[in-house]
Amino acid sequence: MYMYPDNLKAKATLWLWELRDIGIIGIGLLISVFALAQTGILFPVVITAAYAFLSIRFEDMSILDFIRYAVSFFILKPQTYEWAA
Repeated sequence: MYMYPDNLKAKATLWLWELRDIGIIGIGLLISVFALAQTGILFPVVITAAYAFLSIRFEDMSILDFIRYAVSFFILKPQTYEWAA
């Protein structure tokens, strides 16, 4: 099922992911299968599955976006507080 938003300005989605995320997950799975077949290492499969889980979108927000905003707010951008007297 391919859904495109009504306003034509939002990003296109396929099931619960954006199309960019579907491409990244697909390429990650392909690399993971090759790595598993050649070396027997499961680490790429775990990384791809974690990215697939974190990039699921609900109401135009993903868990990965939330983590990015939280890290930016709490760690990367300094907060200034002014007390009014």
